[in-house]
Amino acid sequence: MNEQTESFVSHLVELRDRLLRAVIAVVVVFVCLMPWAADIYDILAHPLMVALPEGTKMIATGVVTPFFVPVKVTLMLAFLISLPVVLYQVWAFIAPGLYAHEKRLGLPLIIASTLLFITGMAFCYFLVFGVVFSFIAEFAPKSITPAPDIEQYLSFVLTMFTAFGVTFEVPIVVIVLVRFGLVTIAQLKEARPYVIVGAFVVAAIVTPPDVVSQLLLAIPLCLLYEIGILFSRFIKASPERNKATQDA
Repeated sequence: MNEQTESFVSHLVELRDRLLRAVIAVVVVFVCLMPWAADIYDILAHPLMVALPEGTKMIATGVVTPFFVPVKVTLMLAFLISLPVVLYQVWAFIAPGLYAHEKRLGLPLIIASTLLFITGMAFCYFLVFGVVFSFIAEFAPKSITPAPDIEQYLSFVLTMFTAFGVTFEVPIVVIVLVRFGLVTIAQLKEARPYVIVGAFVVAAIVTPPDVVSQLLLAIPLCLLYEIGILFSRFIKASPERNKATQDA
């Protein structure tokens, strides 16, 4: 019992240290970016400002909102830049419970996960935002003068970035599930109809109520699922992991 208690405490201490290192990495980047917080928010707001009538500006309804919103955006960017460090700390914590050949997947997974998440956000920023905001601007009655609130805009942007970033992680999830022997390629193919339906349900929930933006999320999700299946053909399930699962 004492050995189990000591092992549990040591795991908690390691988890604390890993979390602390990840937080420090984010804080350091955040402090370095703070002098350009206003410029960073202007870049984030650019797709909306292009779609709005010329001369239109966003509004801030709160007294301290003009300060806190750019700070939140800067913190988001700091986390994104620090994502490789954060993901490495997560991997370093769970790696001792994996087999040797599974540990070798660590670096490729970290790099691929980071690149795919950033790609999803870039896809959302450069393509989806332009389509969504143009649709809203064209649909709005001419008698209305749009004046978006910066805090609501930030909330919308974060939701969309998260949705597209997570969506682009689908191939990684599929490959890991196959590698660890949790699912087979045949099972993934059988689940294809449910994935397609689920993709459109998720898209309908997290995107604005227009067909184009929903398709821009649902279609990549389905395609990325197929890409995950394709690459899974070159990945063999871990024999040790399968044996451990069967023994359990």
